[in-house]
Amino acid sequence: MITEITKQDFVLFWPTFESIIKAQQTYAFDPDMTLEQAYHLWCETPLKAFAFKANGAILGTYYLKANAMGPSSHICNCGYMVSEAARGQGIAQKLCEHSQRVAQSLGFKAMQFNSVVSSNEGAIRLWKKLGYDIIGTIPKAYKHPQLGYIDSFIMHKLLDE
Repeated sequence: MITEITKQDFVLFWPTFESIIKAQQTYAFDPDMTLEQAYHLWCETPLKAFAFKANGAILGTYYLKANAMGPSSHICNCGYMVSEAARGQGIAQKLCEHSQRVAQSLGFKAMQFNSVVSSNEGAIRLWKKLGYDIIGTIPKAYKHPQLGYIDSFIMHKLLDE
């Protein structure tokens, strides 16, 4: 079940969130961010944030926000996280499909991911399967702890097609 995230949901998901940002493999977030800073960034600053719940556990989450202001405010941006134990179960796909429906209901015409780390092959494969195109490459945009400086991709999808 996907519902709007609560503070308690985020607290339950915090160990996963913290593990993901400390690994520094997919998100350009401060690895030393506190729970309160992360909650503000992921749940309070965006327009919406949701949690995927099953059997009392939070298996994944996403946020949705406008990607820019003014004349570009019709394009949204999302970020997704899934707990390690729940990966490979289609949760990221369900979260992304849900986010697209929510985005359309809010009047967004497109969704853009600003920095998909090139080594995140699973996410890239999923986003392509869901109709996203790589529209740009940011050379050496991400300092990966094992691979060094690697590219990031800008991925985009029109929502009304």
